[in-house]
Amino acid sequence: MKSLLSLIPKFRLQKILVVGDFMIDKFVWGKVSRISPEAPVPVVEVTRETYTLGGAGNVANNLTTLGAHVYCVGALGEDSDGDYLRKTLRAQHINADFDALVNDPSRPTIIKTRIIASQQQVVRVDKELKGNFSPDIVKKVIANVEAIIPDVNAVIISDYGKGVINLPVLKRAISLAHKHKIPITVDPKIEHFMNYKGVTCITPNMKEAMEGMHAVDASSEEDVRVLGRKILNKLRSQSVLITRSEKGMTLFEHGDKITHIPTRAREVFDVTGAGDTVISVFTLALSCNASQVQAAEIANFAAGVVVGKLGTAPITPEELKNAIISFKG
Repeated sequence: MKSLLSLIPKFRLQKILVVGDFMIDKFVWGKVSRISPEAPVPVVEVTRETYTLGGAGNVANNLTTLGAHVYCVGALGEDSDGDYLRKTLRAQHINADFDALVNDPSRPTIIKTRIIASQQQVVRVDKELKGNFSPDIVKKVIANVEAIIPDVNAVIISDYGKGVINLPVLKRAISLAHKHKIPITVDPKIEHFMNYKGVTCITPNMKEAMEGMHAVDASSEEDVRVLGRKILNKLRSQSVLITRSEKGMTLFEHGDKITHIPTRAREVFDVTGAGDTVISVFTLALSCNASQVQAAEIANFAAGVVVGKLGTAPITPEELKNAIISFKG
């Protein structure tokens, strides 16, 4: 565990580029005491509303909370929500010296609204416009990636399938990461699965891993091993980290090296944003020259902390340190 603890102070020395779909997570908190007379649905009496960075923004939030210097490349709507997101990023010293988020007047800034009553999510409402970005927007995104990559220690592709991550953007980002010999990791979207060839690591959950490989079943440990090896070979990545909820995570590396890491979660209240935490901490560790196994281990500790929180919430260095120290393994 000492090797993991030694990584945490190094996080603040790292510069990380996050490329992906930035959005706002809105939480409407309240209580339920009756059913609506208009329809068989609960009536939520709102007590408060909160806003946080969502999607790739939550990855950036995790990274900066852990002390890293973060750059963000993506696209926002030309609206007040986009202004709010930019202001929030700047307040956390993200993109403060170079605003690499492109304005797209043809679509709104994405907002995911979660209605939570009595500690449970009742419904989620998404405000977004799906579809491909224009060639001009794609060109601007690529130009910003090209401008930032020479100055960073690692790249995270945070793909939520909203349009920022597409084949031209991926090809250029992966090529530049190889050129500068820095890690590039991907939190994947199923429909883009085969476009991530050549990345350092991909971090799918079980559902994404199965659907990405068109697997019909992965119920046994042998099924999971076959699935992981297949992804590794198909994408020609250095590693594959499959997150498996209450079963922890399994890391696949070349040479048929497979490492299973049991979950470190004590309580699970909300898995929202857990994948963002995993890829943030995993990539930060790699940027500090940790091994793939060390990076997966410390990411697993971080995930165990955030699933014990309600809502989209980053992990602090102190929380991560305490989780490692208190582990009795």
